[in-house]
Amino acid sequence: MKILCLVFVFSNFTQLIYCQSAESFVTSGFNKFANKNYQGAIIDFSKAIEQNPKNSIAYYNRGLSKDNLGDFQNAIPDYTTAIELNPDDSMVYFVRGFCKYKLGDYYGAIIDYNKLIEKDSKNAKGYLFLGDCKLHLNDFSGAINDYNKSIELNPLIYDTYNNRGICKSKLGDNRGAISDFNKAIDLDPNQTNSYLNRGRNKANLKDYRGALDDYNKLIDINPKNGEAFYNRGVVKIIMQEKNSGCLDLSKAGELGFENAYELIKKYCN
Repeated sequence: MKILCLVFVFSNFTQLIYCQSAESFVTSGFNKFANKNYQGAIIDFSKAIEQNPKNSIAYYNRGLSKDNLGDFQNAIPDYTTAIELNPDDSMVYFVRGFCKYKLGDYYGAIIDYNKLIEKDSKNAKGYLFLGDCKLHLNDFSGAINDYNKSIELNPLIYDTYNNRGICKSKLGDNRGAISDFNKAIDLDPNQTNSYLNRGRNKANLKDYRGALDDYNKLIDINPKNGEAFYNRGVVKIIMQEKNSGCLDLSKAGELGFENAYELIKKYCN
């Protein structure tokens, strides 16, 4: 094992030799990572790699540090080296797959999540993210199958129900989608996405009063959500509440939802 030794020479010519091993750099990197000093952690993990180029833990954690800084592109080679050094660590496939997902490489992410599941068939989040990749690739039925498996393994993950509901909605199953959004809201009542999604599906079923209730709740939680005002405005206009609906459309435009102005021109002048 290589040891990094620093020699300090003082004015009286005494010397202090300080030696640091790869393991101590890793420990220092862990501490900096825990304190969210990711740049400092990268420096320490890099020094550990200089001392021991076979240290898979150092590569993995340097990748995590880059990952937390949003540097997904440069995290991937570190994860790849960690896999080459220790191919049995299933979590490295998970985090590398996540980086590929964030970069829009859904096919590459699917390969990693399948590898993760091959090594850890009980990983509910692996199935969740596998489904998310298929959702982005418009493979809604395939995504639903993965979400089903995720729910079997862990029925308490908000995103699994919300995202399965999105897939059902895309396939025209409004009632099935609403059921999933109901469950998602039960798990996390403060997440606004499910209110927005459920409101859309209720409107598709002409349950306009129910849709309004969802948009009202969403706006209570986040009064800066332009899409909620837009959707509520559309529903109000359908319900012959033109003045109130047009005010909602105006608010949506004010909040940056520019599509609102086309409807204002059509219905509010």
